[in-house]
Amino acid sequence: MIEPKHFYHLLKQNNIKFFCGVPDSLLKNFCAYITDNCSSKNHIISANEGNAIGISAGKYIATGEIPLVYLQNSGLGNIVNPVMSLCHKDVYGIPLLLMIGWRGEPGLKDEPQHQPQGRKTVDLLKSMEIPFIELISNEEKFTSQVNKFLEENKDIKHPIAILVKKNTFKDYLIKAKSDKNNNNFNMSRKEALKIVLEKISSSSLFIATTGKLGRELYQIRDEIGITHQNDFLNIGAMGHASSIALGISLSSLSKRIICLDGDGSMIMHMGAMAIIGDLKNKNYGHIVFNNGKHDSVGGQPTVAFNINLPKIAEALNYNYSKTVSNKDELQVALKNVQNVMGPWFIEILIKDGVDNNLGRPNLSPKSSLALFQKNFDIN
Repeated sequence: MIEPKHFYHLLKQNNIKFFCGVPDSLLKNFCAYITDNCSSKNHIISANEGNAIGISAGKYIATGEIPLVYLQNSGLGNIVNPVMSLCHKDVYGIPLLLMIGWRGEPGLKDEPQHQPQGRKTVDLLKSMEIPFIELISNEEKFTSQVNKFLEENKDIKHPIAILVKKNTFKDYLIKAKSDKNNNNFNMSRKEALKIVLEKISSSSLFIATTGKLGRELYQIRDEIGITHQNDFLNIGAMGHASSIALGISLSSLSKRIICLDGDGSMIMHMGAMAIIGDLKNKNYGHIVFNNGKHDSVGGQPTVAFNINLPKIAEALNYNYSKTVSNKDELQVALKNVQNVMGPWFIEILIKDGVDNNLGRPNLSPKSSLALFQKNFDIN
């Protein structure tokens, strides 16, 4: 395995000193080292992967220096357009070094949502004409491999990529504690979620975003012996839970549709909120659980504590928006929205941490979908 600091210093030796991307569980130790050792101007955690390509392309345009863009392979879809129509050697010819966590690598057990992307990762890179290597997870050998790869492609004027497999980097615990990382809120996500489920009508349908939130929803249902029929767990497609919920609400006007979102997910594709606000579906509720972190991929900070999410919702024509930070405030807000026509928005400020015994759903994605679709009149 590779020490994150050794890889970081190898990049610096190759004049790669600007880092931008979306956190990934396979890269979390390397990203934590960057956070501790890079200035905030040279390390940007972006809203989504396409955003990271754009920022990094701008950095190259202004400096002539090649940036590193990090992402999970699930984000490859978000970079296809800016890579092919902006950075491609036949367009502007902007060189970038992509560092890609390879979830769903063929031959390894992984979650269902990672397997199709994992099988096609190499094909996607080839189709975008992106030269790549699979990083050797050997402390003695990776330096020469990376140096050779960078030297061979130094004049390509096109993105190149390093694929990173599971267990490539050694553990590294982040030391820096910025304002973005710290909070003093007293509710956990699971405690807040229990209150939401208690106070909102049991006939409502819930669409839960990717990661720990969906798993906690599933666990709570099991703990109290309630069916999972009213829950759609969006195990993939990060950032799209609010859009999925909107599509369901358009066709199910008699049902209350509640999107259970995270701060990182909401920010990733925030433009969806403009469409939600414009359509003004009366049956739509949007709840964001905000701990200021990408909780499922290593705890890297988001910008959510530094922006006013309810003001954004209000500006985008949501009919009600509110921030709450304790149980009493949450209960009052949930009571208020009972008499509000949607779309409405509640931001719940929550503390760090997750149940150490948090499991994963026993239902397969297809079984879960079939159960959820019993709520609709589908022939």
